[in-house]
Amino acid sequence: MTLDDAQITTFIEDGFVRIDAAFARATARQCLEIMWPDTGCDPHDPATWTKPLVRLPGYDAEPFRTAVQMPVLERAFDQLVGPGRWVRRSGLGTIPVRFPHADPPHDDYWHFEGSYLPAGWHGHSYTNYRSRGRALLMWFLFTDVTEVDAPTRIRVGSHLAVPGRLLRYGDEGIDATRIDETGVLEATADLPLAHATGRAGDVYLCHPFLIHAAQAHRGDTPRFMAQPTLEPAAPMKVDRADGAYSPVERAIRLGLGHSE
Repeated sequence: MTLDDAQITTFIEDGFVRIDAAFARATARQCLEIMWPDTGCDPHDPATWTKPLVRLPGYDAEPFRTAVQMPVLERAFDQLVGPGRWVRRSGLGTIPVRFPHADPPHDDYWHFEGSYLPAGWHGHSYTNYRSRGRALLMWFLFTDVTEVDAPTRIRVGSHLAVPGRLLRYGDEGIDATRIDETGVLEATADLPLAHATGRAGDVYLCHPFLIHAAQAHRGDTPRFMAQPTLEPAAPMKVDRADGAYSPVERAIRLGLGHSE
């Protein structure tokens, strides 16, 4: 197994766990060689880094496929989501590239991720109290990330405050941009903060309800990170007759006021 009992408990309570060296640094370098030209910037000329943020589309090819299909990760998916309960990915995306810049990025705000579009809806994505469409939020680091390299900010344990506040919106859920209406941001404002730092090849596996935010880059080296979804193979449940809840479901149940 990739994760021990203590790490699974940490995931349930804090909302995330980091897998160190989940894929090789050589693979990360190969991915960077593909991504850099698509940024429109020169990796050796900071004068070309004119924006704080450039978003790249997903990449469904090698070496990205190798990174996301590493056995150490897929074992962790089994442990956190359940064997047979997740859809294998063939690539990675989207990829926000953060550059050292005097201006803050436009996405420097606290939020949770939407994960699906209701039938006939063409606006922002929705989420509901069972996290329809998303089993895990994942962050793949392609560059080393220190405290000054725009690491994603995390409200530790914030995922537990989300399910109960989404319940009133039912299975249809809510547009994720309406997070202020849920009261989640106010309820989690005083939680401890963590930062998604690490080395190229590290991967953060996060509960889909984790509240997080970008921030300005104050370092010297652009930060490349993919943030793909791990999709569930079937809807997650909070009322399994056999009680075989995954850690992701156990955290949702805790947030709804149930015992694990």
